[in-house]
Amino acid sequence: MADTVLDVRNLQVKFKTDEKEVLAVDGISFQVKRGQTLGIVGESGSGKSVTSLAVMGLVSTPGKITQGEIYFKPQADHAQPIELLTLSEERKRLFRGGQISMIFQEPMSSLNPVYTIGFQLIEAILQHQDISQGEARRQAIARLQEVRLIPSDQELKQEYEQENPDRAVRSERFSASTDRAISQYLNQRKQEMLKRYPHELSGGQLQRVMIAMAIACDPEILIADEPSTALDVTVQAAILDLLRELRDQRGMSMIFITHDLGVIAEIADSVAVMYRGNIVESGDVWQIFSHPQHPYTKGLLACRPTLEKQLKYLPTVADFMEEVTTEEGKVEIREKSPTFEQENGAKVQRDNRAIAEASPSVLLAVEHLRVGFPLANVFGKTKRYIMAVNDVSFEVYKGETLGLVGESGCGKSTLARTLLRLIEPMGGQVTFENKNITHIKGKRLRQMRQKMQIIFQNPFSSLDPRMKIGDAVMEPLVIHKWGDNTKTRRDRAAYLFERVGLNADWMNRYPHEFSGGQRQRVCIARALALEPKFIICDESVSALDVSVQAQVLNLLKELQSELKDELNLTYIFISHDLSVVKFMSDRIMVMNKGRIEEIDDAQSIYREPQTEYTRQLIASIPTGSLDRIQQQQAGRGLIS
Repeated sequence: MADTVLDVRNLQVKFKTDEKEVLAVDGISFQVKRGQTLGIVGESGSGKSVTSLAVMGLVSTPGKITQGEIYFKPQADHAQPIELLTLSEERKRLFRGGQISMIFQEPMSSLNPVYTIGFQLIEAILQHQDISQGEARRQAIARLQEVRLIPSDQELKQEYEQENPDRAVRSERFSASTDRAISQYLNQRKQEMLKRYPHELSGGQLQRVMIAMAIACDPEILIADEPSTALDVTVQAAILDLLRELRDQRGMSMIFITHDLGVIAEIADSVAVMYRGNIVESGDVWQIFSHPQHPYTKGLLACRPTLEKQLKYLPTVADFMEEVTTEEGKVEIREKSPTFEQENGAKVQRDNRAIAEASPSVLLAVEHLRVGFPLANVFGKTKRYIMAVNDVSFEVYKGETLGLVGESGCGKSTLARTLLRLIEPMGGQVTFENKNITHIKGKRLRQMRQKMQIIFQNPFSSLDPRMKIGDAVMEPLVIHKWGDNTKTRRDRAAYLFERVGLNADWMNRYPHEFSGGQRQRVCIARALALEPKFIICDESVSALDVSVQAQVLNLLKELQSELKDELNLTYIFISHDLSVVKFMSDRIMVMNKGRIEEIDDAQSIYREPQTEYTRQLIASIPTGSLDRIQQQQAGRGLIS
């Protein structure tokens, strides 16, 4: 164990339910080398997170570690490794957060909603460091700047000069007063972020708060459980760069858990692939990506959309393997050899241009749309507006999918909600089916919303946990008085369940009884209930496993293309991932800071991006290419 900081041996974790015992982790063993990153990859339910909770000593009832050993060696010259499973709860707390830290998957459940993020971050720092309140506050600000939640001092100075050009010009004559004004401005902008509550931040911003909190303790091991799921590709790339830099500078080790092998390729040195509580394949990252042996690994590698190929439908794990029960009652995994239909990229581009030249019917037109949020001063009066959508104009044609891509905070979701009149615009005009809907109210607004629906990012938050999924799908039918009676509406719901690949017999079940992908299918069925013509998919697959994501994307495409005559659907597909948007879209619109950077057909955006921002988005996508892996490994001296 000379260069091993964590050694897990034959770990087994069981969960006892009313019906039976569930084996969540089935006798797995792995090691984490000092200063290196172990990537644990697999779909939801594979045992990844339970493994990390076992290392942290956080497996709670009804879960129980039934066998195994976990050895932790904090320093290379430490005489004997520490067996974590034999420690008392009090001693475990000394290691948690200090020497072994963890970034959890869902930041909103990790932060207390009644305290500011500044209070919670400072509290975590003071818990593990003997420093003053003022020094803890300074460190909190520095950590938030590290994760790019607060701009750097240089960026803040540039903001001040842009907002106060006259003072910047006179800076030579009034240098002392200008320096004081700049210092006050910098302090005010930093304190603004510390004073915010969790509900005032986006999902990506909340995840960055959690990362700042975890690295504030200077841990020996950092366990990152899906830390980049909610982040857009450029911020994800920045966070991965930051984690790599922290690892290399401090000699910190990491366990990086994700369902995305593309992300694993960017950060991991070795990989363990988990399936149903077992490690089915492990090795260094180059070996796993260049010569995968297990069909499950091959399926995970193939599920993610690529920018180079244009497939008609995405492959899933089920296309590469099947489970067969033998005569002895054992479950065997057998490999399949799938073939996939690839669309001709040049043909797709020609078809899109032909559609544009044919002047198709415009379903939705947006002209000079502006949406701002007021920022109050110390007296509670509006000081200025933060423009989330700033003079945006575009058109959506009937039957097409317009992809909307950009970083968190660029205005994508605000634009989507404004189109549905969930947010009121400050200016501009929205026209739907040649009717101005910008200021309609009451009955006309409710009638319009029957034709315009939205699928949100988090399916669990979109469904009432106390309502059966059948009732959830029928609810819009009841509100809008669709159908003559309950039986007609129930038949409609059953039909929709079959259309989205769910069993109609499941209508009496509750949301918690389904996986994330199944819950998203319920949300799609609910969106289709009133036969809408226009659907906005707002990050509707970003939180899903790559295989489940592929299934949902295929479903959305199938509903639009194969059921064109029946449903006649038009989409705006919103995502921060350009590879997913490119797979789904006919045209792509790129947004940045509330404005449209460029809009063109999907192939042209990827092949010939017109702006530096779009090129940056493309470059930030974790592709998992062998050239990229070789470059990273060679840079660290792990391969020659």
